[in-house]
Amino acid sequence: MSGREAARSPQMKSDFDLAIIGSGFSGSLLAMIARRLGHSVIMLERGRHPRFAIGESSTPLANLLLEELAHRYKLPRLLPLAKWGTWQKAYPEIACGLKRGFTFYHHQFGQRWQPVADRHNELLVAASPHDGISDTHWYRPDFDHFFVREAQAAGAEYLDSVELKEVHLSSAEIELRGHRQAQELIVRPRFVVDASGPRGFLHRAQALGEHPFQYLPQTQALYAHFSDVQRWDSLHHWPSAPPYPADDAALHHIFDGGWIWVLRFNNGITSAGVAATDSLANELRFADGAAAWEHLLERLPSVREQFRETRAVTPFIHAKRLPFCSARIVGENWALLPSAAGFIDPLLSTGFPLTLLGVARLAEIMENDWLSPKLSKRLASYAEVTARELGAAEQMVAALYSRMNDFALFRRLTLLYFAAASFSETARRLGQPQLTGGKFLLLDHPEFSPRTKACLQQAMKPLDDETRAGLFNQINTTIAPVDVAGLGNEARDSWFPVEAADLFRSTHKLGVDETAIEALLKRCGFCREH
Repeated sequence: MSGREAARSPQMKSDFDLAIIGSGFSGSLLAMIARRLGHSVIMLERGRHPRFAIGESSTPLANLLLEELAHRYKLPRLLPLAKWGTWQKAYPEIACGLKRGFTFYHHQFGQRWQPVADRHNELLVAASPHDGISDTHWYRPDFDHFFVREAQAAGAEYLDSVELKEVHLSSAEIELRGHRQAQELIVRPRFVVDASGPRGFLHRAQALGEHPFQYLPQTQALYAHFSDVQRWDSLHHWPSAPPYPADDAALHHIFDGGWIWVLRFNNGITSAGVAATDSLANELRFADGAAAWEHLLERLPSVREQFRETRAVTPFIHAKRLPFCSARIVGENWALLPSAAGFIDPLLSTGFPLTLLGVARLAEIMENDWLSPKLSKRLASYAEVTARELGAAEQMVAALYSRMNDFALFRRLTLLYFAAASFSETARRLGQPQLTGGKFLLLDHPEFSPRTKACLQQAMKPLDDETRAGLFNQINTTIAPVDVAGLGNEARDSWFPVEAADLFRSTHKLGVDETAIEALLKRCGFCREH
């Protein structure tokens, strides 16, 4: 039943176990899970699907979390979306992009980019050995719409074009008030989850306040969807083949003060945008939209060539303030999803795994402690972990921003992220989740976490040559115990493929033998089928 049909139905009720504000993929996923657990659910959406949404690039950990949730809560129709190959077979009509890894190129303003023998101006980190089990970019108009329909099929009520005006919260009841199509709307749920994004409805209506980040600079973004974006690898030629085609990835153009993302979908559309510090964003006048984008490309000759024949197929959107962290994340009968609790930056695609970890935690609370005496304590723990994970991601991204003009150190710092992500995914797939502590970026790892924090804090300070050299060694020492992807192999010269040999060399780090690694590779489809 569509949102419009639900509104006309005389049986439409106002009392629900759960109200979810927002109907992006995370809100819809939580609605599906709540329905599987037997709860009545209503989803309240301000817009209408299909609609534009930012946040488009998945990661191995994000896909694994989606897969785990689909298995645990019996949502088989979501399983194909965890890999490029199965997605293309099951849902070719849902647009997406092929993401084989993370691609970075460093630029100097006013200079053309060219490949060099030692590859000091690039970094490629593969996330899969072939397309079949690759990650994806989610074309959110299609992806979110699919998830909404799945939630409705699971029995969730859905209303679009809803303008919520106020919320009344007390220990006895909740009342959401607003309008839809000029008619008053009143919903009385027992619990509310806000999935409406940063500075969303509950944050505004409850005046929750903001918690300032400690390290991250103030940044802005400017972005749109484009057609006819040339492939980067068609403009440049390397003496040898990289571990994957450079454009079949989350492609990053890095420069002092900011970076550009380029994400290709298989429907001819490319998502692209820039995130930059306030000083650069104001200098370029991001508020001017398309004109600011052109001014930026004038400073980056090679990127300008990549966008030479493009046209924007959506209006440019200027995000005036990217960093955000709500001062409160939960209450007695409400909670913000991580995507509504905070936002760091699109760099490293941290948003999806953070959000899916939050969905998993709230789902587990609903499964075991729904409206029980333990609920308050469980929600407080959820809020504490969410805030800590946002803080860890903030520190990582802040250190990278501080070193965008020092690409050698920038590259090395990213390996802290990739080491944590690859170890987390591998340990979970091997049935060894206790090795990760269940937190993002190995936040509770007794060695990796404090050493990573020390590396990042050092990176954000002025460095002389001796201290800088020491930091490189410190990063190598930090990643060594959790490096299951050969990231410490400097002979790879900035290109890091996915190789089974790296996993076999890491059995002692993962607490398994070679037989377990062999079974994992077979189970995950590591070898391409012919």
